[in-house]
Amino acid sequence: MSECLFCKIVKGEIKANKVFENDSVCAFEDINPQAKVHLLFINKQHTCNVNEMNEAEIGQVFKAIAEFTTSNNLSKSGFRVVTNTGPDACQSVFHAHFHVLGGEQLAGFGS
Repeated sequence: MSECLFCKIVKGEIKANKVFENDSVCAFEDINPQAKVHLLFINKQHTCNVNEMNEAEIGQVFKAIAEFTTSNNLSKSGFRVVTNTGPDACQSVFHAHFHVLGGEQLAGFGS
């Protein structure tokens, strides 16, 4: 989509601090971090939310998250993956994305 913020980041039209990129997935730092490490992992192909993604696309994103967190030692101490779907969940950019938070003790909200 030509007006999508994240699509513009993928195309290089908007600058972002990218931390991971392959043929299908891009990851960059969140501009309003909620943890010491707060990254956004997106599928380069535009989908509005996780419900529009197919199994392969979801798998590619989670494979990228696993690769990044393992190679950057986040998997040892732990991290959280969150996706917001729809306005009631506070999704503000309607391009499916997964927040990866870590690098410090995160607040608990259940097991």
